[in-house]
Amino acid sequence: EENTSSSGTASLTSGEIPRSRSEGTLIDVDDRTPSASYNVNESKLDLDIHWSDVFKHARAVSKTNPFWNELSASNPFVHDIAVSNRNENNKYLSILKEKPYLFSKVSSNRDSLASSGDELDIDCLLRKTSSRRSGRSKSVSDFLDIVDNRKFNPRKTPPQKTIASDMTWLQNDREAYKMAWLSHRQLTRSCLDLEAMSHSPGWAQTQATDIHVVCKLNHEGGSVQLPDSDINIHVPVGHVLPGEFQEVGLKAILNPPSSFNNEMSSTVSPLIELTLSNLNTKEAIFLEVKVAAKVKNDPLSQVMSDIVCFFSLNKEGPFKKLENCYTYQDTIQVKLTDLSHVMYAVIAVQANKIQPPATNVWDYVHRTVSVGIYGPKYIHPSFTAVFTVFGHNYIPGKLTIYDIKKGGKSMPPVVFQLWGKHTFLLEKPQDLNISLVSCDPDFEVKLEDQSKNIKEEELKTGEMVRQQFLFSMLGCREMHFFVFLVQIKVLKSSQVMQFHVTTPDPAPKLSGIINKPKRLHNRKEIKSAPLLLIPTVKYPKFQDKTLSVNAYGVALKTVLRQNKIDYLLEYFKGDTIALLGEDKVKAIGQTKIKEWYVGVLRKKIGLVHCKNIKVISKEQAMDTADSELTTRNLVEQIALPFKKLTYIYSVVLSTVSESVYDWRALAEVLGYSHLSLDDFNETLADKESERVAHIVKRMKEDCHANRKKRLFLYELIVALLKIDCQGLVARLTQDTIILTSAVKLGKYWRELAEKLARLTKQQIEAYEVPHQGKNGVVALEMMWKPAYDFLYTWGAHYGDSYRDVLQDLQSALDKMKNPVTKQWRELTGTLILVNCMEVLRASAFSKTEEEE
Repeated sequence: EENTSSSGTASLTSGEIPRSRSEGTLIDVDDRTPSASYNVNESKLDLDIHWSDVFKHARAVSKTNPFWNELSASNPFVHDIAVSNRNENNKYLSILKEKPYLFSKVSSNRDSLASSGDELDIDCLLRKTSSRRSGRSKSVSDFLDIVDNRKFNPRKTPPQKTIASDMTWLQNDREAYKMAWLSHRQLTRSCLDLEAMSHSPGWAQTQATDIHVVCKLNHEGGSVQLPDSDINIHVPVGHVLPGEFQEVGLKAILNPPSSFNNEMSSTVSPLIELTLSNLNTKEAIFLEVKVAAKVKNDPLSQVMSDIVCFFSLNKEGPFKKLENCYTYQDTIQVKLTDLSHVMYAVIAVQANKIQPPATNVWDYVHRTVSVGIYGPKYIHPSFTAVFTVFGHNYIPGKLTIYDIKKGGKSMPPVVFQLWGKHTFLLEKPQDLNISLVSCDPDFEVKLEDQSKNIKEEELKTGEMVRQQFLFSMLGCREMHFFVFLVQIKVLKSSQVMQFHVTTPDPAPKLSGIINKPKRLHNRKEIKSAPLLLIPTVKYPKFQDKTLSVNAYGVALKTVLRQNKIDYLLEYFKGDTIALLGEDKVKAIGQTKIKEWYVGVLRKKIGLVHCKNIKVISKEQAMDTADSELTTRNLVEQIALPFKKLTYIYSVVLSTVSESVYDWRALAEVLGYSHLSLDDFNETLADKESERVAHIVKRMKEDCHANRKKRLFLYELIVALLKIDCQGLVARLTQDTIILTSAVKLGKYWRELAEKLARLTKQQIEAYEVPHQGKNGVVALEMMWKPAYDFLYTWGAHYGDSYRDVLQDLQSALDKMKNPVTKQWRELTGTLILVNCMEVLRASAFSKTEEEE
């Protein structure tokens, strides 16, 4: 909903395309002005040439040219001429001889898959994509997407008419004709000779980058969101007069101004470019950005620092600080009144003064660092992956890489795709060590690239920092996707972050797509874990020890409830409660919605009302014996909600088997460490995913055999937390909460849909139509299905922000007329779970223990 505007709006995305040297000079078929290479007035090119004379000359050359066969094999323009020379009946004639207007066809609806190499819909590559994107360059990656779409969505198209135009300028100008022919020849070869080009790490990567969004709004206003980001523009009703329109453009420039990154300030957003088409406005507009930092809760940090917005009409500045700002935790909303056609804004955290022991502005904030792994759209026997650190939380889906090298030589700029991303908390700029390890024995990282460092000074600049890692395939095995581990170590502390990345598929061969359609189905099958000969992912060892807590709360009053409420703590005045983080949870108490801290008291984890305690530091706490807790007890308690959540076993099984890469590690924490490879049958011996699935199935059978004492989902979540699979736990948590909420709501999902997404009656009915019975009504016991469809769709808009999904769902359910959350508290329990993950990882998985 945030990504679309109100009624009467239309949106589009556009991008700038960096030219690749590998394409040479291509002919402009879409541009309003001709290429600079040709001094002509025509805006379209039509090769209306007497090709018969050309081919007569070509046949004569073929008889005397000893390299003719090899030449024709790589040149689609002359390939079938060579074939026709070898065929007495001249059965195969050149497509250009029969169809001299091939390149002048109207191609807007052309959709067919041709069988001849010269007839592979070259005009599809040059089709007009939008009014803002030139048809100058279409890459092979784009062409493969076209082929995929056509194959899965076949439809017949009517025959096309040809357009004749005056091409005497080509006939009379030998040099112009030569350049035009060579350009088309090079374009065709770049589209067809995939086998040769696939050896290049950046082949076929010329695609749109720097994507920005443009949205046309009427007087009713609306919101515009930059795709894959938390950057929004809100246009109020009456911003322009009725009958007028406002075209709003948003673009993120990844490297913010360097002048704002020093000891006193640090940028926490990209440089945002905002464009407006209409300055005849009545109302201001609002910029809303979720930034990569929030000010700490202690009084000194609150006084000494603030999150501010700097504004300018020029990209280079000067910038001025805006006063009309409202900040809530890590989100800032700015009122923009001084409007212009082009404006620039950047968000920074700024310190008024650095007071010891603080050394810079980072000491006053909780700063998050975002990293992205980028690579080519398809993998090759040798390819480069790029590890990128951003000074903000906007991680674009595509990134232009300018410094790729091969054999000591610089390669043309290429556009890499986002393969994976991760966000972590970094208290201050420190030296980082980055290592990439292949989890597949068929691939390895080049020895000198296995570990690289990022300096503290580089992080302070706020700009992107990139490190390249070269992967190569071992031997001559068949290419396949694989998984590799990314590990980030803070050199001066024991902090270690790691996550797994799955590569895309290898590049498909065009001939296989055209001649063997069945291979498409193999390429589109669901991915499981890669085929590993031995487990190569080392999961950290769980340590059962006392939690390390940095903040406490002293109870200001006694709270004892006659009717006990799950997940809410009870305490006496003066009790010291350990706080597991500074984040607050919004949830309903006995009657009202309140803000809570997650705390520990007398070996129990629960929520404590923020207003009922005074927060103190670790050094100020006197007696903390009652608030101590071990990591084992923490895991067992935060997983308690899963004893009462609804789940679909097949979904859980497939999700876990796809995401766990060492069956032994899972077997050990589940109590099956005695199993060996001999216990698996032959069909399970080769696939790691099948071994993991076997362990999960066996555990489920054992739990069902002893249902009174064992619960499958609860034990599985505990095990996953003990091998530090927090991302997988978060995914399972969101899936089960959405399903259970749908079941609990039943027919009341309509009220929730109105509160969460402001759905109209017609939109609600659209969700229910697929589940209606013969009488045209959804049965009461089936009402959970449209509820689940809605919640699943709603949750998908959050991307990886599972914590926001749970919190927003909790708040919406609490505000219903008869909140189900008054009796059903498991959603509150899962909020406790996700808020305890950081303290669990910090205490249960340390670097020193792992090295031992």
